[in-house]
Amino acid sequence: MGKAFSKPKALSDTMTHYCPGCTHGIVHRLIAEVIDELGIQGRTVGIAPVGCAVLAYNYFNCDFQEAAHGRAPAMATGIKRVRPDLIVFTYQGDGDLASIGMGEIIHAANRGEKFTTIFINNAIYGMTGGQMAPTTMPGQRASTAPMGRNTDLTGMPIRMANLLSQLVTSSYITRQAVLKPQQVNKTKKAIKKAFEYQIEGKCFSFVEVISTCPTNWGLTPLDALKWAEETMVPYYELGDFKTPE
Repeated sequence: MGKAFSKPKALSDTMTHYCPGCTHGIVHRLIAEVIDELGIQGRTVGIAPVGCAVLAYNYFNCDFQEAAHGRAPAMATGIKRVRPDLIVFTYQGDGDLASIGMGEIIHAANRGEKFTTIFINNAIYGMTGGQMAPTTMPGQRASTAPMGRNTDLTGMPIRMANLLSQLVTSSYITRQAVLKPQQVNKTKKAIKKAFEYQIEGKCFSFVEVISTCPTNWGLTPLDALKWAEETMVPYYELGDFKTPE
């Protein structure tokens, strides 16, 4: 009997450092599956962020670089311009990308750099202790907002996919989620499409993924999935925001 399910070749045998219920592992697997299916493992280069995924290079069987906080798009730009034959992707969280790296991602997208960004949005700073992020929901508690996010003082959560889709430059911008099996399947299709656009040399591609952080949310893994579905998804609407067609 043949195997119906097996570990992707692009995914390494590494014990996870992520917290129980964290959805980073799901997205890692989807990326690895796409790399395998497209046959690009030998020419793929990932850029790790500063944040929970700072050790992303331990999980993939492909070349990886480590960028300074928020500067993954700058590093990806340099690699892709010098070696346009490579498939380059950044893997970034909301603190790394939507805060300190906001300027980097906006200008890379506006220049139409031909790399792919996978953006994990779990509405909080994970690695550093649960501080409020630019994506934290109104009223959501954080270590730096114990009474909940006050939008009168901090503004509304930033919707990165919506923001980048307003740029005139041709690009592929989408927001998906990994809270339900159907969403996981759609997220994989979006990641694959993003890599395919890069292989074709068409455009910058950006896949935002609504994810969970049970530890810093103070919830069980199951309750975190429910909270994200009920609280985040209505505000961070899912779907494609821009395509190069």
